Amino acid sequence: MWVTSSLATVKTPTIAALGNFDGVHRGHRQVIEPIVLSAGGQLVPTVVTFHPHPQEFFSGQHRTLLTPLPEKVSCLRAIGVEQLVLLPFDRELASLAPQQFVETILVKQLQVRQVRVGQDFCFGYKRSGNSTDLQAIAAQFGISVEIVPLYTENDQRVSSSAIRQALEAGEMAAATRLLGRPYKLLGEVVSGQQLGRTIGFPTANLAVPVEKFLPRSGVYGVWVEGADITPLPGVMNLGMRPTVNGLAQTIEVHVLDWSGDLYGKSLTVCLEKFLRPEQKFDSLDALKRQIQRDAEQARSLLSTQT
Repeated sequence: MWVTSSLATVKTPTIAALGNFDGVHRGHRQVIEPIVLSAGGQLVPTVVTFHPHPQEFFSGQHRTLLTPLPEKVSCLRAIGVEQLVLLPFDRELASLAPQQFVETILVKQLQVRQVRVGQDFCFGYKRSGNSTDLQAIAAQFGISVEIVPLYTENDQRVSSSAIRQALEAGEMAAATRLLGRPYKLLGEVVSGQQLGRTIGFPTANLAVPVEKFLPRSGVYGVWVEGADITPLPGVMNLGMRPTVNGLAQTIEVHVLDWSGDLYGKSLTVCLEKFLRPEQKFDSLDALKRQIQRDAEQARSLLSTQT
């Protein structure tokens, strides 16, 4: 998939889905998937998004993401999207009126022929344009715009905000349902304190992108894959490790029934079940006994999924 933040290198003409699409969840796919099916080999199926996120630009505050860029690219490629255009969200872009946005970005530079947006899509100076405005303006240039209704399930809107709330509560089944897949942590294995191996539970210390949204601290049953590992069950601790007076949040994964060197390798950890909150134990022996129970619970839980 071609990824570009320079409008000078965009492949045209395009059929485009516009939006932020953080999470690439089930609602987003309702907007995106039809552009792949409708491209017909004549148009480049393209997702157009903003980087950085407009909220981050205006607030000046770091914003965490359900899908940092590499993960978003992977999700979109799996759908069949051929191009991702990251519009540099700066003062100049933010100041464009809706009419200017359509003329300058969509018509002249992206050479868009068809557009799909969610019902709640807003664009232009101070978000002054909405989806119906886009439809009316684009029609002046012969561009069709399809507005996709908000996607709901059991009267609940499927949204990035709802997914974040589920993750913060440790409600992994709800997050999985809204996403359409388990929530994943992707990162590189880095050196840790190597405490786990001294108590019989060696762990991989996972470094994820700083902008990755992290769920509730605690212990999870997970599936692990990457490096030389086909999907294997595991148990993961996300937190401060209070028993050993940890000073920084870590992500530590113990892969069940596997041993080997993972340093410097990339892993994907799929979060299946929140097992318990993180807690401080009186001794390393007590911690070891609890990890054993966690591992047995994770093994039992995940064995039912194979």
